[in-house]
Amino acid sequence: MKNKYVLLALLVVPFVGKAQVTNDSIAELDELIIHENRMQIPFQQSTRNIQVITKEDIKKLPVSSINEVLTYVSGVDIRQRGPFGSQADISIDGGSFEQTMVLWNGVKMGDAQTAHHSMNLPIPLEAIERIEVLKGPAARIYGINALTGAINIVTKTQTNDFLQLHAYGGSSFKDKDAGDGNGMYAGGGLQATAGINTGKVNHLVSIGKEETNGQRYNTAAKNLKTMYQGNVALNDNNSVNWMGGYLDNEFGANGYYAAPHDKESYEIVQTLMLSVGSNHRITDNLTIKPRISNRYNEDDYRFYRNDLSRARSLHYSNAFMFELNGVYTSTVGDFGVGYEMRLEDINSSNLGEHDRKNHGWFAEYKNTFFEKLLVNVGAYWNYNTDYGFQWYPGADVAYLLNNDWKVQASIGSSQRIPSFTDLYVNQRPGNIGNPDLKPEAAWQYEVGVNYTKQNKRFAASVFERNISDFIDWTRISTDVPYQPQNLGDQVMRGLNVRYNQDIQIAMNQKLGYSLSYQYLSPKKQDSASEIISKYTIESLKQQAIVGINYSINDFGMQFQNRYLKRELNDGYFVSDLRLMYQFPSFQIYTQATNIFNSTYKEVAAVPMPSRWIQLGVNYRLNLKKTSE
Repeated sequence: MKNKYVLLALLVVPFVGKAQVTNDSIAELDELIIHENRMQIPFQQSTRNIQVITKEDIKKLPVSSINEVLTYVSGVDIRQRGPFGSQADISIDGGSFEQTMVLWNGVKMGDAQTAHHSMNLPIPLEAIERIEVLKGPAARIYGINALTGAINIVTKTQTNDFLQLHAYGGSSFKDKDAGDGNGMYAGGGLQATAGINTGKVNHLVSIGKEETNGQRYNTAAKNLKTMYQGNVALNDNNSVNWMGGYLDNEFGANGYYAAPHDKESYEIVQTLMLSVGSNHRITDNLTIKPRISNRYNEDDYRFYRNDLSRARSLHYSNAFMFELNGVYTSTVGDFGVGYEMRLEDINSSNLGEHDRKNHGWFAEYKNTFFEKLLVNVGAYWNYNTDYGFQWYPGADVAYLLNNDWKVQASIGSSQRIPSFTDLYVNQRPGNIGNPDLKPEAAWQYEVGVNYTKQNKRFAASVFERNISDFIDWTRISTDVPYQPQNLGDQVMRGLNVRYNQDIQIAMNQKLGYSLSYQYLSPKKQDSASEIISKYTIESLKQQAIVGINYSINDFGMQFQNRYLKRELNDGYFVSDLRLMYQFPSFQIYTQATNIFNSTYKEVAAVPMPSRWIQLGVNYRLNLKKTSE
């Protein structure tokens, strides 16, 4: 009870103080345009619950990966199985990791084998323009599998030539746990990113390497990431864009998926993604955007890393995607339509050979009435060769009370179809699939209020989500493997509150802080009391995040604190700190994660690292005058 009063006080205090203001971060959001696959919506006119993390926010955070950035987003739950992005699952507002869609510039990065691969992204932090977190069903925007929300990572479109080098390394300064031999637990990485602009054509290329020797027995990890994107303006009305990325991720998977049996397991994941699209302004009112993409993934899971003749699973999965989107603007509103085709197949030594096809049709309408009422309605029709036809409508409305206050409400529906792992895995004694699974379907209702005033931003919302045919992995005793089941209906109710403020202390000093709190109340589905759930016990119950940033001249400091309470586990606090100094062409920084040595687990039997101290240098050479 005491903790609740403390959290409430943290959220109320900011409204009673006054200070000289600075609008830097607020103005950046005010000018932001959310680029969905059809509509372009100014952030201030959005009718949905959207959070945006800008490149300026990322620069200040004590982070080294996208996974770590998202741990500071209210309502987003990152369950990591190791540092340096070795493996992580992501969920939104108490959903499962299979119910969240991850995109790169609007291209789906999901894998039909399993959503454990959704965060296998070849994108360095230096290449990110912003991260958009859309909460609630997103079927009518992005299609199936965006049941509880979507995360779109938007990379930069370069307008200047530059070279950027980022080197970092760290250690717990403690001996590794028994089993891996002598020496301290340590790790580090090196990233190189370059932008080239030749007028009509620009390019962005990056390569990065990370490695750690593992804090526990058989948890060493290493990865290689490389990405490239470019675009060319053919003329004022036509442009072509392309991007590609490759990831090689290898890690010891002790306790990751089937504890305690998988102590000797090891996994190698390789992902290749290619995409080519174009924009064509046919008339002043009509624009069309075709795009083709392909995502290929190889997963080599070795249950016994030193004996490849036993329990080795090789998975080769591919997803080919074609999209055609268009938007027509008129005096009576904006109309968006689209079609998508997704061909998924897998060839696996464990799951077998399977394929399925998905066809989807989008329709959206957006308008503003009386300069105050913002309306966005639409629907998504879907045909899947395994599950037939479904359709998912939704509507969002917002009303501008004045220049500062906005109230909004939304209702939407969405679907999540089972992965090939859900259906066909045969990995005894850990997990077995269920080919009789039905898709999950959800309806969600949400109301909220937003306030923006110069240097202040406040948002609060409540929601209820009803999922039918909810899927969870369960078993009746530890002597039998987990198996996914449709457990009936699940109801989730939640409260989200966020506040942030920037203060200009003096001409050369700035202070900013952010506060957020989420409370989730699931209504459990009817099931036998002896059933053991694999993932439900790890879902969030409460989440509070407090961040403070301070700068004076070229020195900056960021202090982040998180409190998380999961469904059936004790709550825990994690605090992180970053100190940085900016020179004319480079930045040096040091950061400490888990400063107070909290003992906690985000997934099953995988303890997270203790205090970690890291030192880094970020060098940037601008070859032309930057426009950033």
